Amino acid sequence: MKFKAEWHFDKSLCELTPTKIEDQRGFFSEVYQKDTFKELGIHDNFIQENQSYSRNKFTFRGLHFQKPPFEQSKLVRVLRGSILDIAVDLRQDSPTYLQYRSISLSENNFKQVFVPIGFAHGFLTLEDHCEISYKVSNPYDHKSDVSLSVFDKQLNIKLPCSIEEITMSEKDAQGQEINSLGKIF
Repeated sequence: MKFKAEWHFDKSLCELTPTKIEDQRGFFSEVYQKDTFKELGIHDNFIQENQSYSRNKFTFRGLHFQKPPFEQSKLVRVLRGSILDIAVDLRQDSPTYLQYRSISLSENNFKQVFVPIGFAHGFLTLEDHCEISYKVSNPYDHKSDVSLSVFDKQLNIKLPCSIEEITMSEKDAQGQEINSLGKIF
């Protein structure tokens, strides 16, 4: 088996651990293989890969999503450091609507997360100098891009630090409340 898979949100969000082949030189791993992902039930077509670097511990990026028809699924992994990866179910017809999952991803645990369309996504760095790589199924579209507030009391997201310790962009600091969005997915 090339991946250990643990599903969340009724088989929507998937926590994946690729198999490592190790020897005295180091290791090799297939971190993405389209046919294997299809066997797991992930049929998304990833068309772009992005890399993000965060200098400081407790940097928060998100909670982001794009409105239809520019919605994105994502495959997220950490190249250096560690993060708390957060996905929020925004599918209004889902039994897990507005629930979230926090998953620790790090260069050491080698996990990655598949975040499907219909979820807001963000992450908090847990140490300095973190690098994240993520594939997306649709290109960035500025007009459809939304930042949902991680501090929205209705979401009740628990972070391992105080608001005062967090570094974030102005866009994310001004993130929208869930009640202001209307039906999206």
